[in-house]
Amino acid sequence: MSTPTARIDLPVRHLDPLDSTVVLSPEATEAGYWIGCAAVLHEPGKNRFVMTYRQRRPREHAGGDRGYRCAVAVSDDGVRFSDVWSVNKAELDSPSMERFSVIPVEDGYQLYISYVDPADNRWRIDVIEADEVDRFDVASRKEVLTAASTGTEGVKDPYVLRRGPVTYLLASYAEPFAEPARAASAHATADIYNVGATTHPTGLATSVNGREFTWHGEALGVGDGWDRYQARVNSVVALEGGGYLGFYDGSASHLENYEERTGLAVSSDLFTWRRLTPEGPWTVVPHATGSVRYVDAHVIDGEWWIYFETTRPDGAHELRLARRPVSV
Repeated sequence: MSTPTARIDLPVRHLDPLDSTVVLSPEATEAGYWIGCAAVLHEPGKNRFVMTYRQRRPREHAGGDRGYRCAVAVSDDGVRFSDVWSVNKAELDSPSMERFSVIPVEDGYQLYISYVDPADNRWRIDVIEADEVDRFDVASRKEVLTAASTGTEGVKDPYVLRRGPVTYLLASYAEPFAEPARAASAHATADIYNVGATTHPTGLATSVNGREFTWHGEALGVGDGWDRYQARVNSVVALEGGGYLGFYDGSASHLENYEERTGLAVSSDLFTWRRLTPEGPWTVVPHATGSVRYVDAHVIDGEWWIYFETTRPDGAHELRLARRPVSV
């Protein structure tokens, strides 16, 4: 959702995630309690930031909650947010929800939601439309991408941006099985990403109305090393002179699912991406798993605004914001 162009100076250097501001804290101070997975829309004409975020509890929690609540929040300074809308997974009859993404359109807003489909235990993406960000109705949601429509084992975590008349949707997907008979057992947990049965690249879909999409398949494949299990593009910034910088989550196996680290990639057209960090993550924190994930980066008034979810020493995850000058 970042429209200003930026130089590439800062992001190819190491960022100290601890030199940042806590935006949201988890409800408990132990592993499995996470808050983050954010997507941020900056609306300077309205003097506000609009953010979607997710809350998660451990699988062993009394409700077996996982991703149990997602919200839309607003702020006038990009740091102190207040919720204006939320949804519980029970309203979707779903085992879990993950990243949402909101964009402005001519007559309001489109909110893209990802959740596990109760019909087949596979991740899917829907869209909800409203004239304001506090008026989304989950009952009005419409299918955007599913396992069936993409020929995958599930699709989630949308990052959505508009360039001219085209809406681009980048999403993580589970690659189809070479042996379809494995599908039933792999989806038994309703979380294909956590069982190591297949790998998880980023795919691209495009649309002229934000409702009906054409699936183009792989945009950023998994790597050969630290990101050989997952490569999930989370945000995109347009660069001076053309092209795009992407921030993506990588992991080496399903054992690092939930604790991914951030890599960088570039693209000339949003369809095909080349990684800049094949040898290791762009940045980590110096404790616990080192996880820095779900980076949502923007350039605002000559500064990088980098929102990210990160692990804490106690194993919980919090949402932070790092601000740095574009030119260093």
